[in-house]
Amino acid sequence: MKSATAKGNDERPAAKSGTFLIAQDLPVHRLGFGAMRITGKGIWGEPEDRAEAIRVLRKAVDLGIDFIDTADSYGPSVSEEIIAEALYPYPKDLVIATKAGFERPGPDKWVTNGRPEHLRAACEGSLQRLRLERIDLFQLHRIDSAVSPEEQLGTLKDLQAQGKIRHIGLSEVSVAQIEHARTIVPIVSVQNRYSVVDRAAEDVLEYCQRENIGFIPWFPLGAGKVSAAGSKLEALSARLGITPSQLALAWLLRWSPVMLPIPGTSKVEHLEENVKAAGLTLDESVVRELDALGN
Repeated sequence: MKSATAKGNDERPAAKSGTFLIAQDLPVHRLGFGAMRITGKGIWGEPEDRAEAIRVLRKAVDLGIDFIDTADSYGPSVSEEIIAEALYPYPKDLVIATKAGFERPGPDKWVTNGRPEHLRAACEGSLQRLRLERIDLFQLHRIDSAVSPEEQLGTLKDLQAQGKIRHIGLSEVSVAQIEHARTIVPIVSVQNRYSVVDRAAEDVLEYCQRENIGFIPWFPLGAGKVSAAGSKLEALSARLGITPSQLALAWLLRWSPVMLPIPGTSKVEHLEENVKAAGLTLDESVVRELDALGN
């Protein structure tokens, strides 16, 4: 599957990943950045090195990344605050996507909350922390089973009508849930767990590709599973003179034109390593071997 063409004459490394048009009006380079890891242990509190987190974000933009994914629950609040500190006033082509729908009682603890009052307050908080008048992409972090989808998505639709959010996305959903959501409000992106070693959401990806909906794979490196995927991935990456992570990201970009990987890190060195994947061209024989890992 072929990737899109890079924007204009942009020669920055991330531009080599190609471009995707979110909702036909937000062009982004397909290799983005996930800002979950710029928080503390357990996605809680301050990062170990805040100055390095700021350097990571600024370097990401320098490398051509123009799509940053975050959430009010990362920290909570910390990720959004650091993004604003590092990058405001924002480059005109930068798209910041954030999410709402979780409460955080402690490190590594996530409690779904899709009540309308919570989602409205979360949106207002994100606008304030990110120093934005409108959020380009606001995603429902989870569909709360205790609240009707009509209430949750209706709240986001109201916020959209008020000009506080531009586009709406979903996270960790089935094809049926996407289809139902689209009867309530337009959906422009879906964020599900997916990687070369974890393709449980393949049907969702295929649906997004048919409908030209951006697919944002979270844990695109399998939360470490890629580097532990066994001898085949190690052997392939060694043969190509790259890291398993670079190979896994290059495969994602090759696999689908709607794929928008958002690898995250708290270190500039790892960021630079990840972005190099945007410029990799995989031989067809290598692609076939990687495709087989999902069988």
